[in-house]
Parts: sequence; structure tokens; C-alpha cells
Amino acid sequence: MQHEVLFERDPRNPILRAADLPYPANSVFNAAAAAFDGETLLLLRVEDRRGLSHLTAARSRDGVTGWRIDPQPTLASDPDTHPEEIWGIEDPRITFLEEKNVWAVTYTAYSAAGPLVSLALTEDFRSFERLGPVMPPEDKDAALFPVRFGGRWAMIHRPVSTFPGVGAHIWLSYSPDLKHWGDHKVLIEARKGGWWDANKVGLSPPPLATPAGWLVLYHGVRNTAGGAIYRLGLALLDLEDPCRVLLRSDEWVFGPEESYEMFGDVGKVVFPCGWVLDGDQIRLYYGAADTCLALAHGRLSRLLDWLKAHSRHWSERRCT
Repeated sequence: MQHEVLFERDPRNPILRAADLPYPANSVFNAAAAAFDGETLLLLRVEDRRGLSHLTAARSRDGVTGWRIDPQPTLASDPDTHPEEIWGIEDPRITFLEEKNVWAVTYTAYSAAGPLVSLALTEDFRSFERLGPVMPPEDKDAALFPVRFGGRWAMIHRPVSTFPGVGAHIWLSYSPDLKHWGDHKVLIEARKGGWWDANKVGLSPPPLATPAGWLVLYHGVRNTAGGAIYRLGLALLDLEDPCRVLLRSDEWVFGPEESYEMFGDVGKVVFPCGWVLDGDQIRLYYGAADTCLALAHGRLSRLLDWLKAHSRHWSERRCT
């Protein structure tokens, strides 16, 4: 009996490769996504031929083809004024902050002390106001919610403890001003043992508001004798209180299968940083094997129905 396919790969995959860029690069992957100015906008993670990453915007009318890519990096690291970006910037997520009428870009800045979470604001994806680091190393996989909760902004992120055996979990933190963050709590804990998401999990795209709650797509890392495997699962948070985890899938919903996902700079990886909702249709943009960018299509209603039916080992709980 075959499993239910919730995300259908686009037959034109990979939709973007390094060769599609207007300048030399090693790879393009892990793109943030947004519906902007009547088009789909991607902030691509581009790794240059030194091994350092920057962000470059790509725009398409249908979100699949005809990409117009900026001729040079849209947001490059600036270690002279932001030393935390000395080894590049990576893995962006985009959230529209309704109250401020501005787009927030969370990204990983690779500092000399390790990766950390930085934040920038933009109105046009051409000029950016850097707010600088908001979480110290080691921390990544961050995204903001688009609205405040009880007067505070909320951010999902993934710090890593150096304490043996603790694991890497998804956390939730709050801020009154987008700069100072506190009230840190574990939101989704990595499971233990043989689960597909044991020991290490992290947020994928930003949380998506639905009538049932905030839909979260997250990645789990399974360490095997053949290396790590990155797969994706679902969770649902309460709409008014994101600290309440209502549902969490037992199984993964998407994992590496195709050759462009299995083989590359880092094999056996599907890693989405952005999705776009159009009615009931979802376009999921994901990095494949840290080498190219691919696209999968899903339906929001099917994801929610599947999650309700496949959370049998989960009972509602609050973050701690």
C-alpha cells in the first residue's frame, strides 16, 4: 500500500540551477518566497565559488517559469559594518508584518563564533534596513509570525545546545520591538529513539495562518549509517496562542527521492524556506541536496485533513 502523496513535485524540477544565474556561482538553493507586487518573489541562497553565501532576488509571474534574476547579489554580507556576517548570510525566511506594512527577512548570519539569527526589513526587496543579530550562536531556522500576540512579536527559531544528549529543538521567543527577545520556550521538541525527527528538528517556511491554526512545516534529521536524511513533517499551533501545539504528525510528509535531491553538495536533503498560498493551492520552494532549487505543489485543505488523521501519537500541549 502506497503512502498518500501530499506534495507533488513539479515536472520541470529543478526550476533553478547555478547555471541560470547571471553571474558565476557554485549552487542556488534554500529560497525564501513571497507573493509581492503581483508576482512570486524568491530570495535565493546563492553560494559563491569561495563557499560563502549571499541572497539574490528572483521574480516570476507564474511562480514556476520565466524567472528574472537580479544581475548581482540583492543582499550580500557586509562584514565591515556587520562583522557577524563575516562568512556569509544564508537560509532566509520572509514574513509580511501587517502592522508595520513592511517585509521582515530573518536569515542566518555566519559569524566567527558560529551561525546566528539576524533580521532585516524591506519595502521593495531592493534596499534593506538591517536590525542586526537578534539571537546569538548557535541559532538558525528562524521566522517571524506576521502579527503580534498580546502586544508582542513572536519568532520561531532553533538554538543548539552544547550539552551532551540534549538535542536540537524548535523554540518560540517574544519581543516588544523586534530587537530585544525573551520569554524563550521549547515549542516542538525533537523526538528520541528511531523516529524520523529524533534528536534534531528545525522550522522550514514561516508559519501559515489557517482557520484551524498556524500550520507549521518543519524538517527532521535522521542520522543513519549512510549519513543524515532531511525530511519534512507538519504541526498545528493555536491561532491566538502559538505556544499551544495542537497537532504534530507522526510520519513525514515529504523526503528526498529524486536524483537531484539524493545527490549534490549535501545529499539526501529537501530543505524549504518558503511557500506561497494561492487559494487552496500551495507552492513549496525547496533546496535539493544543497545544490539546486525545486518546487512541489500541495493543497492546504488536504494537508490539514491529513494532519488531523496522522497525529495519533500526539496530545495537545503547551511549550515549556
